[in-house]
Amino acid sequence: MLYLIINRTRPDLSSDDYAELARRAKDFYGAVPDGIALRGNWAEAGGGRTIALIEAADDSLVEAIQAPFRDYVDMEVIGLVDVEGWRDGAER
Repeated sequence: MLYLIINRTRPDLSSDDYAELARRAKDFYGAVPDGIALRGNWAEAGGGRTIALIEAADDSLVEAIQAPFRDYVDMEVIGLVDVEGWRDGAER
């Protein structure tokens, strides 16, 4: 299943917190867990948010990759499904 994950960095982080967040992110991107495929990753132009599109075999994997970041960011996870039938007769 595809998931859109929106992360908002908490505004009250210290410089040590930011350093730890960066370390954890580097660790994650250096070894994305089995069962997770990162399809895209973006940062908001104004800062403060990142948006990731991932594919995961199940919800428990999504929860597991979020756990190390929960102290530093607020997360919104949106499960995505294909939209069918809106473009009858239109080429895809």
